Amino acid sequence: MPQKRHKPEEILAKLRQVDVLVSQGQSVAQAVRSIGVTQFTYYRRRREFGGLKTDQVKRLKELEKENERLRKAVSDLTLEKLILREAASGNF
Repeated sequence: MPQKRHKPEEILAKLRQVDVLVSQGQSVAQAVRSIGVTQFTYYRRRREFGGLKTDQVKRLKELEKENERLRKAVSDLTLEKLILREAASGNF
């Protein structure tokens, strides 16, 4: 069964929901269970998105995607450079 990917806005809403439930007296474990994630997932998301606002999270995700795209481009160009260097050295 594939896991559902939550949007950043949904993650922030769930983190806020846990905060509200904890402030109402529920334990963290009960609050996390009520939003449908594991404690590990909750703490990981809280560490990643904790103090951010919705627009900041969107920008963070956009930058991560752009960074991944640029890393791939650099690795492709590096590989091409190595192949050309090897081919050129074989001609002499």
